[in-house]
Amino acid sequence: MNAAAVRAWLVGLQGRIVADLERLDGGTFRRDGWERPEGGDGVSCVIEDGSLFERGGINFSHVSGGRLPPSASAARPELAGRAFEAMGVSLVLHPRNPYCPTVHMNVRFLVATREGELPAWWFGGGMDLTPYYGFEDDARHFHGACRDALAPFGAEHYARFKRWCDQYFFIRHRNEPRGIGGIFFDDLSEPHFDACFGLVQSVGEHFLPAYVPIVERRRAHAYGERERDFQAYRRGRYVEFNLVYDRGTLFGLQSGGRVESILVSMPPLVKWRYDWTPEPGSPEARLYTEFLKPRDWV
Repeated sequence: MNAAAVRAWLVGLQGRIVADLERLDGGTFRRDGWERPEGGDGVSCVIEDGSLFERGGINFSHVSGGRLPPSASAARPELAGRAFEAMGVSLVLHPRNPYCPTVHMNVRFLVATREGELPAWWFGGGMDLTPYYGFEDDARHFHGACRDALAPFGAEHYARFKRWCDQYFFIRHRNEPRGIGGIFFDDLSEPHFDACFGLVQSVGEHFLPAYVPIVERRRAHAYGERERDFQAYRRGRYVEFNLVYDRGTLFGLQSGGRVESILVSMPPLVKWRYDWTPEPGSPEARLYTEFLKPRDWV
């Protein structure tokens, strides 16, 4: 196990993604360094009101504490009460154009320790796409990049991590997926550290090839008030998932993390309507009938 190597790669990954997205948007990310009194530090890189991104946050954090938060030990109760060290890069991008999808990516590393016992460590992460108007070639491209990221580590990983993503990013109280999925994994510690770290590095490095071609295709697509209104309505689902179910959000809040950095994932403009459904046969309805359901995209 080499936590210093993981941190160095995460810091570099954040920098590379920010630099490429600044070139794509034409604007500049604000960089906020911070320290956590209980232990740890981080850098939050945020863009608002850009030419492409209405809001985007790309965060690096490395925190530690005396007791693992409940959200991190829920699936592994034997680790409850251990001291912890957690580091990761997490990003959410909300483009202004409704034809450009929202995207999320996260790669993380956790270590849980207790005096007299061997440390327990594991990786987690993934990426998923949340379109407002669906395009099959976008979905195929994104899932193809996810498959390619995992292929060197075993052909079985993509199918397993895709199912995990479909199950995880599901808004149970709405009985609908958040988007068209991607890949998600957690508790990755087999077969050994180097293999797990290599897989996580591949996922992180495949993010830009997975997402950038999609927004380059869609960013000039004409839209009006109708499309923006539907985008704001669907963004409400994103907020509901993040505040009710998302483990990363819960971990950050439970561990006393920096609230501004945790909640930068929220879209800047959102709407909720009472008992609204799209008109049958409309482009908005097509999102529900053809995209917001698990599919084999590749």
